[in-house]
Amino acid sequence: MRTVILEEHFSLPAAAARVDKAVMARRGYKPRAPRKDVGNPLVLLPDLGEQRLKSMDEAGIDVEVLSNSGPGPDLVPGPDGIAMAREINDHLAAACAKYPARFAGFASLPMQAPDAAAKELTRAVKDLGFVGAMVNGTTEGKFLDDPSYDGILAAAAQLDAPIYIHPHIPPAPVREAYFSNLPEGAGRVLETAGWGWHSEVAVHVLRMVVAGTLDKHPKLKLIIGHMGEMLPMMLDRASQVFSADIDHLKRSVPQTVLDQVWITTSGIFNEPPLYAALMTFGVDRVMFSIDYPYSTHMMGREFLNKIWLAPADMEKFCHGTADKLLKLKVR
Repeated sequence: MRTVILEEHFSLPAAAARVDKAVMARRGYKPRAPRKDVGNPLVLLPDLGEQRLKSMDEAGIDVEVLSNSGPGPDLVPGPDGIAMAREINDHLAAACAKYPARFAGFASLPMQAPDAAAKELTRAVKDLGFVGAMVNGTTEGKFLDDPSYDGILAAAAQLDAPIYIHPHIPPAPVREAYFSNLPEGAGRVLETAGWGWHSEVAVHVLRMVVAGTLDKHPKLKLIIGHMGEMLPMMLDRASQVFSADIDHLKRSVPQTVLDQVWITTSGIFNEPPLYAALMTFGVDRVMFSIDYPYSTHMMGREFLNKIWLAPADMEKFCHGTADKLLKLKVR
């Protein structure tokens, strides 16, 4: 069966190397020791050719939708950030043009220059053929409900191009309040992949709901990963506790989320979270993904091999919903 994965990453080292090291340190980037049980995934990020394709083939993966894994242009202000976004997007577009049946792209955006970011999203979709954009967490402490980003959201809605909200390292005040004074390695994991990333994306989406941002942009489509970033288990709770405080909204909190958010399974490979996601969001809103190279293609294949869905639902899960949402060309 055709298999499409959506939260799959690459890097352009020449661009990343130009990000100011002091800026990266303030944002929370830290050296990390590779795990002993697997290879270092960072060395796989730059490859957009035969090595990646071989790994995809071995696991039966047909299409990767690729996105830049930071540090990226969201850390760089002004013309340099704009130029970096264009460089990264042009690099990805060349790979997609070389392997059009295997790769598609999410645009990187210069988020510190919102007007330019909206223009770059439009260029990436209309000229480069990208299927949307990826936004990594907060930018200078601001979420996408900030009014300065209205132009980006309006452009995405007009283009019918989803925005994938991906986690980022928490801002310094959050790191200090929640994740300080812990053993270094464990603290880093807790603030990122072990918990903090996922709670932040859930907060990001819920802010866009309760701020009225999604009511203002009702045609905007969002994608989030990691089995819905905890939202599947919390939507019923949200329905109860927000009910008396949302007179300013056109829809309930859960209804807004279910109207405008799709989720992927990226990085999680066991069944209970999948079934919670399916039961909450429905099979038309849940898409298979892997999070390569931070998870291996084969981890994803082994997960697919052990789950059971009705054939029509499995088709939607593996590729049908992604094909439709992203308007992928089926070759």
